[in-house]
Amino acid sequence: MRNVLKHYINGEWINSTGNETTEVINPANKEVIGKISLGTEEDLDKAVQAAREAFSSYSTTTREQRIDLLEKIAAEYENRKEELIETITEELGSPITKSEEIHYQMGYNHFKQAAEELKQFQFMEEREDSTIMKESIGVSGLITPWNFPTNQTTTKIASALAAGSPMVLKPAEITPFAAIILAEIFDKVGVPKGVFNLVNGTGSTIGNGISSHPDIDFVSFTGSVGVGQKTMENGAKNIKKIALELGGKSPLIVLNDTDPEYAANTAVTHMLTNTGQVCTAATRIIVPKEMKSDFEKALLRVLPNYKVGDPQDEDTFTGPLVAEKIWDRVQEYIQKGIDEGATLLTGGTGNPEGLDKGYYAKPTIFTDVDNKKMTIAREEIFGPVLAVIYVDSLDEAIEVANDTPYGLAGYVIGKDKNRLTKAAQHIRAGRVTINNAEGDFSAPFGGFKQSGIGREWGDYGIDEYLEPKTILGMK
Repeated sequence: MRNVLKHYINGEWINSTGNETTEVINPANKEVIGKISLGTEEDLDKAVQAAREAFSSYSTTTREQRIDLLEKIAAEYENRKEELIETITEELGSPITKSEEIHYQMGYNHFKQAAEELKQFQFMEEREDSTIMKESIGVSGLITPWNFPTNQTTTKIASALAAGSPMVLKPAEITPFAAIILAEIFDKVGVPKGVFNLVNGTGSTIGNGISSHPDIDFVSFTGSVGVGQKTMENGAKNIKKIALELGGKSPLIVLNDTDPEYAANTAVTHMLTNTGQVCTAATRIIVPKEMKSDFEKALLRVLPNYKVGDPQDEDTFTGPLVAEKIWDRVQEYIQKGIDEGATLLTGGTGNPEGLDKGYYAKPTIFTDVDNKKMTIAREEIFGPVLAVIYVDSLDEAIEVANDTPYGLAGYVIGKDKNRLTKAAQHIRAGRVTINNAEGDFSAPFGGFKQSGIGREWGDYGIDEYLEPKTILGMK
């Protein structure tokens, strides 16, 4: 049992000023694995004050000092590898191999990348008649989601540390323990007091408190569109800068020269990685009508290769959904797909056979989906559900791909380089991947349209925590 009833404020673990707590549940078996304290507005005020007091000294640290700090953090993060993997597997339900390959590794990469970016980052630029300096924006409030307990926290924290911005972090209350380990890492390596503060709690109290706090200068939020809208409304009251990484309904365009087996494996991987709880997942598969029969046969052929089961089993590819409310929502979407007339190729409502103890959902594939009329094509489901849409041409595929309020990610697979390039350049999204190319931690990450505002990762991520200042007459 992990019982953490304190918050990390000004370099110390301190008791909450309130007495409300919440249990953390292992979604694979519905057992309680620990308890955290739910912070109060007073707890948040203490954390913000600590960050504000740390600002003047930390914002003036040198490039070399911040590089050294980030490298020490990465080294200690590596020392805590096994505990991080175990924790993410328990609190999120992520299969243990994915907890290592994806969750742990992404966190490590962000710290290392931020240190590398700092080595050549330009904080000052000389122009003809002016000098432009980039200064720390001030105190940052970080609000992170439950689906990537290390990736989303570390990209924000690493960028803030690189930019010289003290911060207050509110991790998701249903997956809080990985962030608590991060706080322990920062404490051990000697992050200066007040530079990093962690307050656990609810979105209604701590999340809203961060986005509306007059002494927080910048808020970086990752989560749903609805909460993103509320974050903007709160921030507008004192004109603070807001960065949002929100939802997605990402398209995967399959060219007609694609091998059906390759296309099916790509689609199923998107459906089942992190149990579909991925904002960038390709959940709308756009396929030429001429490939319909071959593609559907390939989907049914490859799907059994992706085991759904116990996260502790190294052969498991996908585990449970994170919580009961998420399971219920996914079931509602599956039923809606059936009710609205999509063809159920495989899956459906309920638990997979033999997996009744946890929040497991059946991998579900709908075909013959109408992109304009069906809810499963329009709304983010955040579960292991695919919508397959058939089109007559590449131009129609691009039109369908862009017919969404979202624009976080896009994907295209095929052989013809010119058509791959055309599709990639015309998809309206912040990140487009061709033929399952590897990720790039130096490249900006963020969305178009309702998928967000601003960018994370690499030098673009550091820039979010900086303000440009023009000085005339200094030369």
